[in-house]
Amino acid sequence: MSGTVPLVADVADLTAPWLSAALGARVDAVTAAPVGTGQIGTCYRLTLTGDPSLPRTVLAKLPAIDPAARAMLANPYRTEVRFYDEIAGTVAVRVPRTHHAAMAAEGGDFVLLLEDLAPAEQGDQIGGCTVEQATDAVVNLAGLHGPRWCDPALLDIEGLALNGPEDAALMAELFGPAVELFLANLSDLLSAEDAATVRSIVPVIERWALARTERFGLVHGDYRLDNLLFPPDGGPGVVAVDWQTLSLALPARDLAYVIATSLDPEPRQAAEEALVGAYHQALLGYGVTSYSLENCWDDYRFALLQGPLVCVFGQAYGARTERGDRMFAVMTARCCAAIRDLGTLALVGP
Repeated sequence: MSGTVPLVADVADLTAPWLSAALGARVDAVTAAPVGTGQIGTCYRLTLTGDPSLPRTVLAKLPAIDPAARAMLANPYRTEVRFYDEIAGTVAVRVPRTHHAAMAAEGGDFVLLLEDLAPAEQGDQIGGCTVEQATDAVVNLAGLHGPRWCDPALLDIEGLALNGPEDAALMAELFGPAVELFLANLSDLLSAEDAATVRSIVPVIERWALARTERFGLVHGDYRLDNLLFPPDGGPGVVAVDWQTLSLALPARDLAYVIATSLDPEPRQAAEEALVGAYHQALLGYGVTSYSLENCWDDYRFALLQGPLVCVFGQAYGARTERGDRMFAVMTARCCAAIRDLGTLALVGP
């Protein structure tokens, strides 16, 4: 992280002189326009004039305006800054170029200046995507997992660790009550069959969280359509954003999550073997060895619980919106269908 440019964490402080220092080129004028809803933090599109070498626009990510929210979200903020500043250059997943990254040693103040990818288009989590877009997404995902597959040096990065027994026990303790709140909140949007599938995950979630740690890697944790930007011409070149949930875990969690939350049951059933195959082939291209396609498929089936896990906690404890409720219901229904189709719960064990 830059130590030569003063840390700022409010849009009013993104002045032309400060940006000149952060970007290493003369900025004569800047205008800022908000982007997104600002539920986790704030984001602005900065339009710049000055040195011809400057990008015309950049995106500035900053913490939430509320000081209490900043403090509560300090760890996710730190995770994202660390990814862009320290980790992105060591993997091959497509992400926005980092122009500047800085975070306070304590508290939740941070600033990220990132490449503006407009006119790339955000995926539609409720509408889903095409099989071609899903293929682009899983091949790009292999660029996160493959280059540092089972890399022991990942365990030395501050803030990254594999789940231990205490972590899994705490998650399991919280998950049961969260499931009941989740199902109560979405009672009009979920079928009885899907509600039963979600409840059936409660007894096995702790065992699932601790399993298969012999294969680990960087896991985005929320690699889904709303966090993916697709080229407007419909071709390949998807870019992944929002890295606050980065962790170390079984890589197939991301794979299962993006496939199962993006495709309705029929197109998923028709395409998922090919999608897992495309991901596996891309992994091999990054030098991953001793990981057969059969192992990859088995991990994909096993990892499908990632979807309901994220949906339950996200809906039960996040800020509720009408779109959010619909989104979590659609994601959960798609995941539950995949869990039933592929016998995931039997694979996890009684």
